[in-house]
Amino acid sequence: MLINGLQKLTLLDYPGKTACTVFLSGCNFRCPYCHNAGLVVRPQEQPVLGEADFFAFLKKRRNVLEGVCITGGEPTLRADLEEFAGKIKQLGYSVKLDTNGTRPEVLSRMIERGLIDYAAMDIKSSKSGYSRCAGVPCADLRAVQRSIDILSGNKVPYEYRTTVVRELHSADDMVRIGRWLKGAPRYFLQKYKDSGDTIQPGLSACEDGVMSDYLAIIREYIPDAQIRG
Repeated sequence: MLINGLQKLTLLDYPGKTACTVFLSGCNFRCPYCHNAGLVVRPQEQPVLGEADFFAFLKKRRNVLEGVCITGGEPTLRADLEEFAGKIKQLGYSVKLDTNGTRPEVLSRMIERGLIDYAAMDIKSSKSGYSRCAGVPCADLRAVQRSIDILSGNKVPYEYRTTVVRELHSADDMVRIGRWLKGAPRYFLQKYKDSGDTIQPGLSACEDGVMSDYLAIIREYIPDAQIRG
């Protein structure tokens, strides 16, 4: 596995666990607001951490870290993801997978094989706004829906999350998302932040009051919804 970034300590990315986060390049979406644009559109320019060095790091941190978050990009595009997750599990760590849900067959297989302990799936927008927010002409909503169906089986803890961008999302989107995901155990609205490395410059965050209004809409369908960030 070629690793393109490592955050050695996070108290936020993996709920309830002290973890590190590994970043993998490559993605099948081009979300305008993506804050890891380099991983998506310039993967060949990203630094590379060898797998041996990463596992040496994990062995040294056994008494400090409890989990590993695997994010991207879109990790499920990597052919060696399952082998990689298995090696992490063998060291006694819990694994959290971040995904856009477009490869449900990988998600399902990893859950069935016990390779992930927590899943976080991005919900880009309502169905009608999905392609716009995913940055591709025809986002595969059938695959996204299949991933939702897999997670709703509750074989692993999971969350959904939407990064809210003023120019891309509306109250109507929140109603439609709420209806779509009604009954989900955890859902987060994430306030957009310009990392300086986004795919489309010039986007902006919603005001706090708007975020609160959106949260109120979502909570009609998902009572435990929260704002993150």
